[in-house]
Amino acid sequence: MSLDDRKLDVLRAIVEDYVATQEPVGSKALVERHQLGVSPATVRNDMAVLEEEGYIRQPHTSAGRVPTDLGYRLFVDRLSRVKPLSPAERRAIERFLVGAVDLDDVVHRTVRLLAQLTRHVAVVQYPSLSRSAVRHLELVPISTTRLLLVMITDTGRVEQRLVELPAPVGPDDVTELRRRCNEKLAGQKLADAPPLVQGLVDETAPDRRTMVACLASVLLETLVERTEERVALAGTANLARASMLDFQGTLRPVLEALEEEVILLKLIGEVEPSTTRVRIGDENKIDNLRSTSVVSTGYGPGATIVGGLGVLGPTRMDYPGTIATVRAVARYMGDLLAQN
Repeated sequence: MSLDDRKLDVLRAIVEDYVATQEPVGSKALVERHQLGVSPATVRNDMAVLEEEGYIRQPHTSAGRVPTDLGYRLFVDRLSRVKPLSPAERRAIERFLVGAVDLDDVVHRTVRLLAQLTRHVAVVQYPSLSRSAVRHLELVPISTTRLLLVMITDTGRVEQRLVELPAPVGPDDVTELRRRCNEKLAGQKLADAPPLVQGLVDETAPDRRTMVACLASVLLETLVERTEERVALAGTANLARASMLDFQGTLRPVLEALEEEVILLKLIGEVEPSTTRVRIGDENKIDNLRSTSVVSTGYGPGATIVGGLGVLGPTRMDYPGTIATVRAVARYMGDLLAQN
């Protein structure tokens, strides 16, 4: 083996041992626990080089070494092998998610499952309205001058709005309006819908145009102006499993960041299709989360990404196992939406 290969093996062993034991790792322990094929003195020399290059460091309280953010990054990029899920783990995911009855249930089951399997904080974004398409529009008469507009997207998300009409309308008018709305908008991406809504108004007879304009105004508000994104969070108590060396001695900044929905969306909502993103320590743009790592990916039916999900925990994380779990849960969630 070349020296570089051996040093990489030493780094891999340090990361794996530190993640497993939460204790700084010494050369003697590495030789005892791993088949490195060299003496403790050689391992000490390799550790000195790794420390000099910034991949490991020595906490002042111990003679052992711990990985740095740079060391974890090299481990994730070059040294780790994603662990395949066991048949039991796959069955557990399938059983847990298959009984979901609606989108809310899917999201909440998924976020609880992720937190349980990884023992980290889990975050799941609801399917984004900006990435969804209209499946069906329903108009429900509440009174002669008031309608309930119900929009159902292809991802199972449901939005409801009240429409106040300028004059009474009969059941036949409501039926005709419902038909025209669905002809115009069903199957269309929400992002492409505004000009179609305006077309609905333009194509209406003058004596009905005021009524349709009222509906169109609420429709546009639903499609464009109120595309607020939502997230679900679970497993915050898992942060208490951390050791004294994790989170730089205090959890408070991390907990404060997790209370901000905008921050949670930034963590998991900007993922490209077919990619798993791992942000380690200082790679996180949010100051309060620079003692953490975030593993995230996108999910959706087929090749369409409609939202993101992921986990947040200490940089001392089982990266291969966490990456495999996040990917698998995202795949199952996408399959559920495809069947919906």
